[in-house]
Amino acid sequence: MRNIETEINEKLDEIEKREGVRILHAVESGSRAWGFSSPDSDYDVRFVYVRPEEVYLRIDETRDVIEWQLDEVLDINGWDLKKALRQFAKGNATLYEWSGSPIVYRTTEEWNRIREVSDQYFSEKAAVYHYYGTANSTLQGYLLGDTVRYKKYFYALRPLLAAQYIEKYHMAPPVLFDDLMKMEMPDDLRTAIEKLLEIKKKTMEGEEKPHIPEIISFIEKETARQKTIADQIPDDHNKDWTALNRVFRETITD
Repeated sequence: MRNIETEINEKLDEIEKREGVRILHAVESGSRAWGFSSPDSDYDVRFVYVRPEEVYLRIDETRDVIEWQLDEVLDINGWDLKKALRQFAKGNATLYEWSGSPIVYRTTEEWNRIREVSDQYFSEKAAVYHYYGTANSTLQGYLLGDTVRYKKYFYALRPLLAAQYIEKYHMAPPVLFDDLMKMEMPDDLRTAIEKLLEIKKKTMEGEEKPHIPEIISFIEKETARQKTIADQIPDDHNKDWTALNRVFRETITD
């Protein structure tokens, strides 16, 4: 059987050659990075790339995303460096997750510098709103029926635990679900989640199962609580883009 990591890296090489870009950082995102993929989960490959310096000096702007592949196995797309840095400035929680993914296909020294700079722009308010919104949309869209696809539980559980992590530590949360599970929580909830994880590993994505009372109760109550917290956090966006501009110039001229 062909090694999927080898195939992904060949795709990344092809992107660099055909698009005339250099990939600074490429990772797995989504359920595989979070640590609760299903047997039939696809591979969500995300990357940040940089173009030659002269491209950024043009009057006509080049498209700032590359959408390379989307099928049953591979979902590959990336963002231009300028777009990524702008999103760091906005406190985009998804980009912080790409930056912290435990599954890295390739990276560079330039990205290490960018990651260090990005720490100055993490916004608790933006992140908690993001995680609340993800949990709430999952709750409203998938968890109100009599049965549930167990993977959908994790799309609410993980963001809620990430929001709790931010509340406790005031920093970007870890990407791995197992790391979030190291936080304190009620014993009955921990036991229910651990059982859910074992079932999930053997369950196909489309299977419907009965609700687990301890989990759905936590999701409903914690979603409402995190909305209140997000509303009360002061605006903490770093509006000084000096460091981002500097690392942008350094990267495109390397």
